[in-house]
Order: sequence, then structure tokens, then C-alpha cells
Amino acid sequence: MKNIAVFTSGGDSPGMNPCIRAVVRTALQHNVNIFGITGGYDGMIKGQITQLSHKDVAHIIHRGGTILKTSRSDAFRTKQGRAKAYAQLSKHNIKALIAIGGDGTFKGADLFSEEYDLSCIGLPGTIDNDLFGTDYTIGYDTALNTVIQAVDKIRDTAESHKRLFVVEVMGKDAGFIALRSAIASGAERVFVPEKKTDVDQLIDYYKHQRRADKTSGIIIVAEGDDSGGGKQIKQVLQEHLTSYDIKLTVLGHIQRGGSPSAFDRVHSSELGIGAVQRLLNAKQKITGMMGIVNRSLTITPFKQAIKHHKKINTKLVKTVELLAG
Repeated sequence: MKNIAVFTSGGDSPGMNPCIRAVVRTALQHNVNIFGITGGYDGMIKGQITQLSHKDVAHIIHRGGTILKTSRSDAFRTKQGRAKAYAQLSKHNIKALIAIGGDGTFKGADLFSEEYDLSCIGLPGTIDNDLFGTDYTIGYDTALNTVIQAVDKIRDTAESHKRLFVVEVMGKDAGFIALRSAIASGAERVFVPEKKTDVDQLIDYYKHQRRADKTSGIIIVAEGDDSGGGKQIKQVLQEHLTSYDIKLTVLGHIQRGGSPSAFDRVHSSELGIGAVQRLLNAKQKITGMMGIVNRSLTITPFKQAIKHHKKINTKLVKTVELLAG
């Protein structure tokens, strides 16, 4: 195998750049031509394919986002679009792909590798940490620390004004960010998509159970919570808790940005190195998502990684409540 291409697709996540850097430098160490595809699957269809060198990935390990840019491609969902993409790869004699992304990226890679003679290894680049087959996804640790830092600052205002803050974090289908950040930031309550929201219990807590001497409060809500997210939680609380000054903060896309943490830099580098080495050592066509489970590199079939979403430990919701005092 002499030609490998790497690309990023779907939502960006901190750690994608260190991962690209590791892929490129590992390939070059093995005298393999490494190509970068700009703009994800759309860029593949358009032929935005460039051979990369050591210089192209210099000084990017600390940068958030992705130097290869990213997108979501409607054209690649069609058979005609995938045929165009394969024709562009064939011009460079590329027979192996490293795809950094999440669910949508892996669905596309799985179908693409079934239709054509291509090896494809996916690397889990998503802040949600919801993919089966890896303990941690690229960007999750950075996003989690971004939330904690933001909540720490919000608490300063909450305590100064004796306010109750509802903080909405990312997590449309998974509550990993919400749950872990709630424990780490000392939130009083947390709401996640995996557990039904008991609004009555929440109201009862603030009316009857909460200590009278507490001067502030933080409630973490995942955007996919079944109550409707942070805005709906705030409205319900305002209707029933007229004595509280209640504010809403939606952290939004700041959770995706920023310089990757040390953990994400190391983690993504290990995955990038492992992906190239696995492709070079393969005796036949290989496809699947590479992850790290119990400190060991593993390959999980794309369909399994996507459909068998990692389960959240909902018992930790009680941990948040217990530590709230």
C-alpha cells in the first residue's frame, strides 16, 4: 500500500488536528504517500485531494478545528456521488482511507467500502463520546473541560446575585458531557436524554428539600433532554419557583472549539498512528472504526460502532443529587 488519504467529516472536534498530524507523519515514516482531502466527502467528490508533507502538519497539534475542513455531504449519500468520489481517488491510486468523524462519517465509509475495493479505517472524532468500541472519542475531554470552565465562571455570577442558573450543554442523543460536567462542576441537578426528566421532583427539591443557606444553584441540561432542553426547564421553574431569580445559559458551539487538551492530543495521536500501522500490516481489505478500549487499540465494525451506542451510567445522576447536599 503506497497511497493513503485522510479526511475529516461531520462536526469538528478538538483533537482532529493532532490526529491528522499523527497520520501524516506516521505514513511518511513508512515511505507511504499521504493525501489530504479538503472538505470531507464533498471535497472527495470535487477532487480536492492534495499530497501532504511534514511541513503541512507543522505547528497544528495545539490548534482546534481541522486544517482539512469538514462538511456534511448530501451528494455522497447518492450512488452517483460515491462513484464520482471513487473516480477522484483512482486518479491518485488511493486504495485506503482514514476517516475522522462520527456517525454520519462512518455510515458513508461503510457503504463506500462495500461498493468499492477500498480499505477504510474510521477514527472517532466527536465530542459526544457516544460511539461503541472506544472508551473515549476525540474531542470529548476538551469539550468536557470547556463546559466545566464555563460553569465555574457562571457560578461566580450565580453566587454574587443569589441566582439559579440552568446551563444547556451539547448532547442531542447522549448525556455524557452533561453528566460528567455536572459531577465535576458541583451542579445540583442534571438532565440527560437517557433518563426521563422528573420535573415534579425538581420543583419539590427547590421548594422543600434544598438547604436554605445555599446562595446559588446550577442545573446542567443536555440539549436532547426529553423535557425540551434548557429553555423548557427554565420556563417550568419560573412558573413554580417565583422566589428564585432564574437564568439560562446555552453554551452551544464553544464546546467544539478551542485548543485540545493534553489527553485529546495524546489520545488522537495514538489513534492516528494505529490507523496507519493497521492499514500497512493488513493482508487484505480492512474496514471498521479504530478505538482504544482498556488501553488497547481495537477495530469495531462500522455498523456495530454506529448502532450499538455506548450506554451512559444513569446511576451517576444520583451521584450529582447526593453531592448537592
